Amino acid sequence: MDAELKGLRIDRNKKKPDGPSRWATVWIIAGIAVLVLLGAGRFAYGIINRAAEVEVVRVRAFSAGDPAHSGDVILNATGYIVTAHKIQLAAKVIGKVAWIGVDKADHVKQGQELVRLEDDEYRAQVQQAKGNLANLNARLEQMLNGSRPEEIAKAKADLESARADLVNAKVTLDRTKRLVEEGVLAKQNLDDAQARYDAQAAKTASLDRTYELVKLGPRREEIDALRGQIEQAKGQLAYAQVQLDNTVIRAPVTGTILERNVEKGEFVTTGFVGDKGAKGYVVSMADLNDLKVELDINQNDFAKLGPRQKGVVTTDAFPDRRYDGVIDEVSPEANRQKATVQVKVKILKPDDYLRPEMNASVAFLSDAKPAKGAAAQKASIVVPSAAVRDGAVFVISNGRAVRRAVKTGGTSAQGVRIEEGLIGGEDLIVNPPADLKDGDRVKTKG
Repeated sequence: MDAELKGLRIDRNKKKPDGPSRWATVWIIAGIAVLVLLGAGRFAYGIINRAAEVEVVRVRAFSAGDPAHSGDVILNATGYIVTAHKIQLAAKVIGKVAWIGVDKADHVKQGQELVRLEDDEYRAQVQQAKGNLANLNARLEQMLNGSRPEEIAKAKADLESARADLVNAKVTLDRTKRLVEEGVLAKQNLDDAQARYDAQAAKTASLDRTYELVKLGPRREEIDALRGQIEQAKGQLAYAQVQLDNTVIRAPVTGTILERNVEKGEFVTTGFVGDKGAKGYVVSMADLNDLKVELDINQNDFAKLGPRQKGVVTTDAFPDRRYDGVIDEVSPEANRQKATVQVKVKILKPDDYLRPEMNASVAFLSDAKPAKGAAAQKASIVVPSAAVRDGAVFVISNGRAVRRAVKTGGTSAQGVRIEEGLIGGEDLIVNPPADLKDGDRVKTKG
């Protein structure tokens, strides 16, 4: 028992094992705590100073004194700029492209050569048709001139020779007949003489008719038939010439090249078109002085518009530029799936800033005349109703929301009229968050 108790006794003189001291452990724990506190502080700072995502619109000012913008806005709609008439020029004949003289965005005039196809085969067809027509014309001239004097003389000489032979045959026949009656010659000799006489008489009659035909010349029916062949040959020549002319593709109107679809050496066809094979058209073009805005108007708003309704066209690319427009086309049927009616607004005076497929907005104007006096000359600013809160709005400046007090006027279908506080051109926050304060960091959605 004493030995066991002695083994359990703690030897205080025994050397402690090597390892970190208690103060070193304390410093390590303190460092870790500081790092955790710094990370938490940085995370909290990021949350507090995080930029809120907001929806922004550009404030636009319209001059009420401008006749083009007279009247209140009754409806706003967005759509795309389209060309009134887009033309895809296709070849009327097949062949390889030998030359192309335009590129995208080139301005061309009506009748200008755009593309030429290889035309060797078509030139050969024209030459063949010309030769056939020349041959038929020569035959017609021959018929119209009739028989030559030499031909008539020959026919007459043949007839005279036959008549002389016929007289000789008649004398021989008479002599043979007497001799047979006298018993000098056999009856067989009379039969032979009669046969020679009949043959010579038939030959003489034939040569007589030939002589008369030579003198008369060709029949009118033969001449008419040949003239019909000539007209047919002329048609073949005209067709071959048209095919040759069609190897040159020209601009049908004055306009701008929108797309170049072929290169030199590519095959152009009038039938089957493959993804990597023959091309169906060579270029597409349009007159950029004839532009329209294509809009889908909700059926609930369609009744607000009338025929030839005026409007103001703006684009997202150039918001400060405005163009006068008027409804030029209304679809005869509505879109069942979208519950809309397609309307096209003609841009009255387009310029080089406008491009097809650009986003565009149209503010349709009422027919009411603006008020007279100084108030009528003041710039009109209308903003969405959701942008105004407690008599103020928020605009963006240097990435921060700036609260600006405004004086509001009447409310219309377009929004709230701003009498004071905005001048136009500001980036206005729509539907500002409830906790948004002056000076908060913000960023635009999207």
